[in-house]
Amino acid sequence: QDAFVAFHVDKVLVSKYLKSLQIGELAPGQPSIEPTKNKMLVKDFRELRATVEKMGLLEPNQLFFFLHLAHILLLDTAAWLILFYFGTSLMPFIVSLMVLTISQVQASWLQHDLGHLSVFRKTTWNHLLHKFVMCHLIGASAKWWTLLHSRHHAKPNCFQKDPDIDMHPFLFTLGKKFSVELGIKKTKYMPYNHQHKYFFITLPPLLFPTYFHCHTFYIAYTKRYWADLAWMLTFYIRFFFTYGSLLEIKRLTSLPVTEFWPLVWLHRMLESSWFVWVSQMSHIPMDIYYDSNLDWVSTQLQATCNVEQSLFNDWFTGHLNFQIEHHLFPTMPRHNYWKVAPLVKSLCAKHGIEYQCKPLLTAFADIV
Repeated sequence: QDAFVAFHVDKVLVSKYLKSLQIGELAPGQPSIEPTKNKMLVKDFRELRATVEKMGLLEPNQLFFFLHLAHILLLDTAAWLILFYFGTSLMPFIVSLMVLTISQVQASWLQHDLGHLSVFRKTTWNHLLHKFVMCHLIGASAKWWTLLHSRHHAKPNCFQKDPDIDMHPFLFTLGKKFSVELGIKKTKYMPYNHQHKYFFITLPPLLFPTYFHCHTFYIAYTKRYWADLAWMLTFYIRFFFTYGSLLEIKRLTSLPVTEFWPLVWLHRMLESSWFVWVSQMSHIPMDIYYDSNLDWVSTQLQATCNVEQSLFNDWFTGHLNFQIEHHLFPTMPRHNYWKVAPLVKSLCAKHGIEYQCKPLLTAFADIV
């Protein structure tokens, strides 16, 4: 199936484990595609994927990813050096906070690439560096991310299957169809008529420092991801000893105050805001409903849209401005999205599927 092919890099390895589950072949004349799926679209997409593989668009440019990692490590070091050389007064503190936030967000884009096995040809190397970036540089579990994000990619915007929309209806009402259903049932957990206002002070700044921060430890502990937990602890030890020694306790009036915890919370809140606006701009404005069991291409296209390409947009979003191409080819290295985009547009035009591409600020506005 197309979903299976999209997720797995080493088909030989996986087929070894699946062989014992094979129960036989379809009888002659039996349909190989369910009635809810577009047979011609499936055929054309498989031809497109074969073309993509022949063009080498699934092959990573490791220099690109090396330079990306290098700029993350330089920013991470610079954030500490600013405080070390210029002291911890307000201006150096703010500049260090901004540099640290940029480093953390760019690291989150790189761990996303590693989690999708798109940086190295060998799966093992992707997993190893994923632990370093996600666990040591960011402080979250790599396996926790893979568990949630794989489900999101399999069924994006499908209620009760995509964990990214689990906030419906407890915090927000998502999608036009669900909003109508809640209105008819008179179900109301929150003042939804004001959700476009309370969104600004809830989900963007608080997702990382509250929910994700707790959830990653909870999943890692309950599922016994001991290696991830050990790696995660190295982040907190490193962060405490490097910044804790600089941002020591001072006395303001009669109360002892330290700038260490404000740095921890503020950089997580800024990182969270950046992540939420970028990740939701391509999904939340799209169709959200129950799973309709559509084919792979239709499932991805109804839940994703793109943002216009520019050097800034590519860097700022970690190339997630090409969300359509990323969802159709999740293991494709991000530096090749722009190359496959014209082919995807042609496929959409041929089958009458809308290929949405917006300016960055329009995409942000569409969330609200």
